[in-house]
Amino acid sequence: MDLTFELIALLMAVAVVAGTIDAMAGGGGLLTIPALMAVGVPPVSALATNKLQSSIGTASSFLAFHRAGHIELRRFAIPAAGAFLGSVAGGTTVQHVNPSILAGLVPVLLIMMGLYFLLAPPMHESDRHARLGTIGITFVVSGIGFYDGFFGPGAGSFLITAMVALGGLGLVRAIANAKFLNLATNVAGLLAMIAGGKVLWVVGLSMAAANIVGNQLGARLAIRFGGRGVRPLLVVMSVALTVKLLADPASPIRNLF
Repeated sequence: MDLTFELIALLMAVAVVAGTIDAMAGGGGLLTIPALMAVGVPPVSALATNKLQSSIGTASSFLAFHRAGHIELRRFAIPAAGAFLGSVAGGTTVQHVNPSILAGLVPVLLIMMGLYFLLAPPMHESDRHARLGTIGITFVVSGIGFYDGFFGPGAGSFLITAMVALGGLGLVRAIANAKFLNLATNVAGLLAMIAGGKVLWVVGLSMAAANIVGNQLGARLAIRFGGRGVRPLLVVMSVALTVKLLADPASPIRNLF
């Protein structure tokens, strides 16, 4: 499909804001996917095009965190492989089934995540004892990877939560290593979407350029100011994502009432 220059410029502006939020707390898809659909992009193509721009943007913030020494590639290599495979499965599945099947569970997960960050003890920059080992973390992030390939919004927030609550990482290191895992899920989901011919390349690459700017800004803010402000942002993003999903007339949970 063809979009006007003005609409592409609007999508790029949204991508800058989304990239900044995504680098710090995840949930940038809350902005980009609705924006793509609002300008007339079909749902699956919106998911695919969002995967293109978010993959490139996430790679940018991953490099920023890696240069700062916050990412443990060796420790999380196996979980990243599991997340990659889960996302391939999710990205392949979404092209053949209705995404609303999984969308009905997402608000519940987001509410649980928000409550965790709201009620849990204060998070520190130092690491703590991990509740799960490599195999356990791999199973968890593989499931999140499936969700990311299948639907997407909030996956980065879920990964940060897993790194803090289960991996025992301090908040900044949790954000950094979640970027490593999120990069794996984004690339895997993107490859599945490319294979299905769903990506709008001009739109996606334009948004990617803007998303890089936002991700670099967000990564630098997280590194410079540590965890300050990230925890409230995670709560706000979980609430915002929940409201957005429940506001959808097609939401399975909303239709129960």
